[in-house]
Amino acid sequence: MKTLAEIIEIKDVETIFDTIHAMVALVESDGTLVSWNSAFDACNKKSPPAVNLNELFTSNDKSMLHGKLTNGLMNNWAVEFPLDGSGSSKYCECIFIPTENKRVLFVAERMESDVALQEMIERLNRRVKLFQIESEFSKKIARNKQIEIDAVLVQAHEVAHVDPLTFLANRRTIIRELQDEVLRAERYHSMLSVSVVDVDNFKAVNDTHGHPFGDEVLRQVAHQLREGVRHPDVVGRYGGEEFLIILPNSDSTAASEQAVRLCKQVREMVVTMKEHEVNVTLSVGIAQFRVGVDTWDTLLNRADNAMYEAKNNGRDRWSIAA
Repeated sequence: MKTLAEIIEIKDVETIFDTIHAMVALVESDGTLVSWNSAFDACNKKSPPAVNLNELFTSNDKSMLHGKLTNGLMNNWAVEFPLDGSGSSKYCECIFIPTENKRVLFVAERMESDVALQEMIERLNRRVKLFQIESEFSKKIARNKQIEIDAVLVQAHEVAHVDPLTFLANRRTIIRELQDEVLRAERYHSMLSVSVVDVDNFKAVNDTHGHPFGDEVLRQVAHQLREGVRHPDVVGRYGGEEFLIILPNSDSTAASEQAVRLCKQVREMVVTMKEHEVNVTLSVGIAQFRVGVDTWDTLLNRADNAMYEAKNNGRDRWSIAA
């Protein structure tokens, strides 16, 4: 059977590029834009339009973009990217694909979070804009509306940055925190370690006792992680039953000592809901940042691989990446 790539013709590829939602652009090795599809064109509404890819990124992300272009890495990475000319942006999952003539294909796909949360954020942002317009008509109304704006902004910030189930930092926030810490460790040659924490046999818990009980397990594990890390460390929900702990100024030895303590705390914890009672355990993968070698995503991948090594070795334990 022929593969899809063998069947599709060049004219079909052009049509596909102009109809998909993913933003696609061909760039030179220095980031200069060569050609792009309509989805990317809709995002490049600057005046004048950007001529180099890095003009569309924040200052924090430009150095990471340069490293991706220079090293030619094909790992997926997450970054904020503009949606249109209004100044709004959204978290996108990106990849660079090397092509002929040393050019690179840049592909950015929007990371769709929980639809209800996204709609809530959009509603709150519309309310903020409405309040700002109304405040221009009257100082008295403006004072009252400012109080409402502040409350809405606090709520919007919480929805955008906090996981609603565990009340830990959500995936977007913990990834951004990791990116910042990697840049800091690279600049000052300081120590940095991360731990990927996974709840063992979580699918079996859901299948046996139901998703509400599984949610309760995640809430209680999150509480143990929040209470079990030191103040400079940051813990967030990375996705599903996985959590991420960032340990600034810490080597893998300190991270392993923390892992031992967290595994013990969770092992001794009993999750009870109605007539159900379950003990759970953790598998933890640890990786220490290597200055000049690691990026934030390679560091995360090494910790993730170490976590699977801990699972393969019997679960309820930790493992350090080589």
